Amino acid sequence: MIRETIRCRGHRNVRATHKSTLEFTKEDYLTPRGDCIICVEADKGLAELSAEFKSALKEGRKLLIRIKVKDLVDEIIAEGSPKLILDHEYSMVVRKSDYIDRRTLAIRANKAARDVDRRIVNLLKDPQTEAEVELIVL
Repeated sequence: MIRETIRCRGHRNVRATHKSTLEFTKEDYLTPRGDCIICVEADKGLAELSAEFKSALKEGRKLLIRIKVKDLVDEIIAEGSPKLILDHEYSMVVRKSDYIDRRTLAIRANKAARDVDRRIVNLLKDPQTEAEVELIVL
C-alpha cells in the first residue's frame, strides 16, 4: 500500500451535493456553485503527490479514499488509470465517470459528493472543522 495524507478544512459554503464528482482543493474560498467540493485549504494538490504514489495510481490500481472528521470516517473506492495526468497545482477531483483531465485524481468512484456521510458534510460547513483525507493505493 502506498499512502498520502491531505489535511484540509471546512467552509460555510460546503454543500457536497454533486452527483458525479467530489473535490478537495487548496483554494481558500468556495462559492455556493462549488457543490462538489468537500473541503478547502488542502495542504497538497495533485502536483505535490509523491512520484511513487502517482506511478502506482497510473497502473490502474484501486484507490481507497478515507475522509476523517473528528470521530467520523467515510470511505470511497475509486480507480487509477494509465491516462491520469496528476499535475494540477491545487485541485483533486474524484469522478464516478471515466472522464480524465488535469484535475482528476481517480475515476469510477463508488461515491460522489452527495453520497458522503451527511454528518461529515454538516461538520465541514464550519470553517473551523479540520479534515484528514487518506489516499491509499491498494
